[in-house]
Amino acid sequence: MRQKRPLSVILVRQLMKPAFPAAIMLTFLVIATGLKLGLDSEEDAQVRQTLASETESLARQLEKDFLNHVIALRRMAARLALQPDMPEAIWQEDARNYLQDFQTFQAIEWIDRDFIIRWVEPLEGNRGAQGFNVAFSDERRAALIQARQTGNPDISGVIQLTQGGAGLVVYAPVGSGAANKGFIAGVFRMEKLSDALILPHIHGNFSLELLEDGEVAFSLPARTATNNSFSYTAQANLPSVQWSLRVTPTNTWVERYRSNWPWATFLSMLALGLLVSFTALLVQVVLKRKQDLLKTRQDLEDEINQRVAIQQDLARLESTDILTGLANRRFFMEDLEHTLLQADRQMRQVGLIMLDLDRFQMLNDSLGHQFGDELLIKVSERLDQLSDERVMVGYAGGDEFMVCQQHVEDIDDVIHLLGQIKACFSKPFEIDNEKHNVTATMGVAVFPQSGMDADILLRNADIALYRAKEQGRNSYQFYTEGMQEREVRRLELDTDLSEALARNQFELYFQPQLDLVTSRAGSVEALIRWNHPQRGLVPPIEFIPLAEESGRITEIGRWVIRAACQQLRLWRGTPLEHLRIAINLSGRELGEADLPDYLARCFEEYSVEPHQLEIELTEESFIANVEHNHEQMRRISQLGVHLAIDDFGVGYSSLGYLRDFTVDLLKIDRSFITDVTERHDDAVITRAVINLAHNLGIRVVAEGVETEEQLLFLKQHNCDMAQGYYMSRPVPAADLPGVIARGLLSVSLQ
Repeated sequence: MRQKRPLSVILVRQLMKPAFPAAIMLTFLVIATGLKLGLDSEEDAQVRQTLASETESLARQLEKDFLNHVIALRRMAARLALQPDMPEAIWQEDARNYLQDFQTFQAIEWIDRDFIIRWVEPLEGNRGAQGFNVAFSDERRAALIQARQTGNPDISGVIQLTQGGAGLVVYAPVGSGAANKGFIAGVFRMEKLSDALILPHIHGNFSLELLEDGEVAFSLPARTATNNSFSYTAQANLPSVQWSLRVTPTNTWVERYRSNWPWATFLSMLALGLLVSFTALLVQVVLKRKQDLLKTRQDLEDEINQRVAIQQDLARLESTDILTGLANRRFFMEDLEHTLLQADRQMRQVGLIMLDLDRFQMLNDSLGHQFGDELLIKVSERLDQLSDERVMVGYAGGDEFMVCQQHVEDIDDVIHLLGQIKACFSKPFEIDNEKHNVTATMGVAVFPQSGMDADILLRNADIALYRAKEQGRNSYQFYTEGMQEREVRRLELDTDLSEALARNQFELYFQPQLDLVTSRAGSVEALIRWNHPQRGLVPPIEFIPLAEESGRITEIGRWVIRAACQQLRLWRGTPLEHLRIAINLSGRELGEADLPDYLARCFEEYSVEPHQLEIELTEESFIANVEHNHEQMRRISQLGVHLAIDDFGVGYSSLGYLRDFTVDLLKIDRSFITDVTERHDDAVITRAVINLAHNLGIRVVAEGVETEEQLLFLKQHNCDMAQGYYMSRPVPAADLPGVIARGLLSVSLQ
């Protein structure tokens, strides 16, 4: 094993890389760019702050000047209210004085109570307005009537003037209510108003837009190009109109607030970066000469080390599995024999653990042998981290691993090691950029209690492993007396299973599914039973795992399909002809490419309509090989077969396959139904699953219904069907007509 290089050597190697001076230059470039962007940002903030101040000042000046004009018109209206018989000539003289004092007005008008313009000053350029009805729309009439009643002035907003062009009119009521004598109106052209009210320097430095109710009512462009990245909008508080001023500065004005400091800083940092990079390059040249002198010596040392490594590899190959890098079975067993001899002399215990990967065969068949090899390698890497002077890890072949623990003082030492092994599987394994959660089942045999030599100890650990699998995966089991008898019985049962198909020892039992809308049985689930000639009725829990291990599960699945089709044909013309049969298929069966074709042949042979058959698949079957299963289910669905998800909620519960796969039915697992009326969380989950399925157009079946309270709960929350012992246990086909005829399904749903 090569010695770890000192940190100083690693540092020198990094400094000698040709990219190092470039990295220095790039670092300075990033710093220079950051400084420049920061200074630019500060200058932009200053520009925006100054622009906001200018705009707010302009808005306040506009408010002040405009209100002065409104006050002047109200004074003129007050005089006319005090002298209602004022001659036109005197009024015109008064209006001319106002026009001279406030040169912003286009014209001053007197409007009678009927909203007709009677007097205009000056007449020149405004004759077209005389006699015009200013209440030219319902909106204007309503506003003027409101002003006449309250005595408050009204502003028209920007409109098209009768005299031509855009402008606005301010109406000052002459008296209010019944005493109103009309209005004194001041007419402004927008061009003249902007020239008079807006500060002169605006024209050279800014473009201006007058916004009324959010829309541009008037715009005053700048004399030069503007910088659209800067603009500011200020509100102008005027009576009865909502005006805003949007100011955009010219490029010339923005440049006044910019300096050369950002660019000076940027160029200074670049120059400093060039200097440091050149210095680093000189250092590299010096160090390289020294490196060349040491290279010959290093080459000689490498050749010597290579010869030593070759010798070590040859010794390792004799004892190591090529794929996993762990001790192979032969070397592990030899070491175990030696360990047991020492333990016998020292009167110590030795723990042997047999480890089997759960679902490995299914993953290997579905995702390919390359995937299986990669998974074995990654599992081996994690297990190998447990190796020390007391623990040895070996590869037994297939998906099995062996772990030997020496010098066991107490059984707790073995349990602690089992916990460490389980921790190796706590995180998912990433293969081909996809994460896979894999668990392991373990069997444990302890020397000398479970065996006195290596072969017996290994056999008993293997028996314990199978026992752990039967009780549930992702667990462990210690070997105890009596396990061997059970294993012998299991092997006998496995042998008999091969003859069961040939001798037609299987039988289908049927459990009705209650339709909660019609209170009738609309379908039944087919459950396989084994009529063993010596052992009697063998439940599926005892022989289905054996069938999956031996690969005979596919043959059994095909038998179930044919038996279900045959039963549907026998029910034709009877009171049960409306029933649909649901059958369960494993992931291995779904993986058979000719499954859709086999189904089609059975339908044709027994003259069965495909919609009378329903296939139930577990969530695990969906996830195992998504791409292949999607195509399989699409072909099966096209035949007209109903597809259902069994035991929903206890597996992956991924919403993705509900969206991507054609699913007709969802079966809620019995673990949620058992306490649905007592546990709040089970009730919430059950309701959520029902609502989710219905929103996706999927019907729902609840499994494991055993009480009337559970059934009423499901009925109240719109579950479609229910199945369980409360309605009926699974019965042979011969007893099913009697079960339904006796009304065992006629339960109270009120």
